[in-house]
Amino acid sequence: MEQSTADERVAERLVPAWLEEAARHDPRAAERARAEWARGSLSAGAARELADWVTARVTDTGFNQDEGPTPDGPVRISVADKAAVHRWLAAQGHEV
Repeated sequence: MEQSTADERVAERLVPAWLEEAARHDPRAAERARAEWARGSLSAGAARELADWVTARVTDTGFNQDEGPTPDGPVRISVADKAAVHRWLAAQGHEV
């Protein structure tokens, strides 16, 4: 599978969770981002928010029970997923 296609699939899996969480905190901004996503692009601000969100929400860290708890979240996000979203955003022309 081509890397960009794999990165896009990760974005397609995670963006809905980001939008759902964002709607609880700032419904108006989330609605704008949802409309941008539906049109196939994100504004620079929304892209920054997504990049920050995916970084903060990494849940699959590879830590075992002795190293620390695994954060809970609506979706599993690995370090590789975070990197994929960052690559996808960069391929869309966003600075990450």
